[in-house]
Amino acid sequence: MIKTGKQYRESLQDDREVWISGERVKDVTCHPAFKPVIDARARIYDLQHEQDSQSVMTYEEDGDRFAIGSRLPYEAKDWTDKRNAVDHVMKDIGGVVTRMGDETVGEMWSLWDGKDILNEIDPRFSANIERHIKEVIKTDTFHVSANTDPKGDRSKAPQDQDPDMLVHVVKETDAGIVIRGAKYETAAAYANQAFLKPTIANWGNAELSDYALGCIVKMNAPGVRHICRAGFAGRSSADDYPLSNRCDEVDTLMILDNVLIPWEDVLFYQHTKAASFIRTTLHRYSAFPYVQRTLSYADLIIGAALWNVKQTGLEKQQAVQEKLAELAVWREGINAHLTAAIAMGEKSPNGLLMPNQSMLMSGRCHALNNLPQMMHKARELCGGQICVTPDAATFQASGTKPWMDKFYSINDNWMADDRRKLLALARDLLNSDYAGHRLTFQLFAQSPPFAQSAAVYRNFDWSGPLEVAHRAAGLSDNVYNK
Repeated sequence: MIKTGKQYRESLQDDREVWISGERVKDVTCHPAFKPVIDARARIYDLQHEQDSQSVMTYEEDGDRFAIGSRLPYEAKDWTDKRNAVDHVMKDIGGVVTRMGDETVGEMWSLWDGKDILNEIDPRFSANIERHIKEVIKTDTFHVSANTDPKGDRSKAPQDQDPDMLVHVVKETDAGIVIRGAKYETAAAYANQAFLKPTIANWGNAELSDYALGCIVKMNAPGVRHICRAGFAGRSSADDYPLSNRCDEVDTLMILDNVLIPWEDVLFYQHTKAASFIRTTLHRYSAFPYVQRTLSYADLIIGAALWNVKQTGLEKQQAVQEKLAELAVWREGINAHLTAAIAMGEKSPNGLLMPNQSMLMSGRCHALNNLPQMMHKARELCGGQICVTPDAATFQASGTKPWMDKFYSINDNWMADDRRKLLALARDLLNSDYAGHRLTFQLFAQSPPFAQSAAVYRNFDWSGPLEVAHRAAGLSDNVYNK
């Protein structure tokens, strides 16, 4: 049941329409902008088969093996296993890749939790969701999530401007619904399918809306076009920008030009009550692997900063240790929230084990709100050489190599080449176009910061603090009725 990397690559050679930098891509698996991240995803598939990693990456059921990432979580161990698998992958690929499938299939589990609401609309929809969840597990599908629309003029209702600014249904047929619009989706061009759902839209008081839509879109379906941002891979030497050339996840404006969605792939439709429920519960599972990716990013930041101060002999200075401790506190705060979210897990309406929602959503805010300042502290620790150091070619050219060896060698243990490699990693991690993209992506990829705070507000148990203050002030019991 688990795919190989070869099978994954072959699944992408399906004549899908992909454009990048004005060029129609014949085969995404060979294109220099896509190949590195496709290789990373293929590596995950291959790790599932290798003897040393199979037990970490997969689980066995009825004689078959399945991917840990897609496994439905019923107990704390299921989440611990998922966490171990992600850690294993990040260490193996030597970087952080966010959109790999395991962090988006959880959105389908959230939808499944709302099956009672969906059954009120049409029992077929909850049956479709359950079937798709099982299908992803069975076929080891690379499943992503189409979320953000172009939006247009956000002061207007979608009906009062170009209707295609938000994805909507234009026609019903016996075969299914026909949809138009566009979505931004990272990894769509090299995924198999996407869960398309609505953004927070202005439906007014309407109970029904053609914009309230959730469905599965196949990435090679007729009418689907992938218009991608220019990638970072291949712009410059991998020696100078190792992360840009290995871990860049290409984002796509996915055009939906009268795309037919078969009825069996429709998950909810028209009812704004269902769409609103999905928006408020969407990340109850998927936030966990997303925050864990930020933890992996934190380890990379701390490691680059610490190696730099160790190289230059500054790790004993109190001011340096204080900055390192601040990075450690941030990192351990993320770790603690993830650990507590598992330990204090809650049963979902459908019997799954949700990470504790207050802990998880608070952990997400802690991780992301502090990310910009932590990156800046790491820049301070790495020093100014990350922005002024010449490229690898300069370290190798006969006319300049002796000078590079002289001024970049620190001692017998830290020679110029290792110094250059560490500075290149830190530059790409903290100062490059890739670094700026990652910072913005991490802050907004699941939802904007105000929505992340709103998730904390919805899930925090306010009754405890109210009771403490009530008793401390000696308030009368009737205040609870106001």
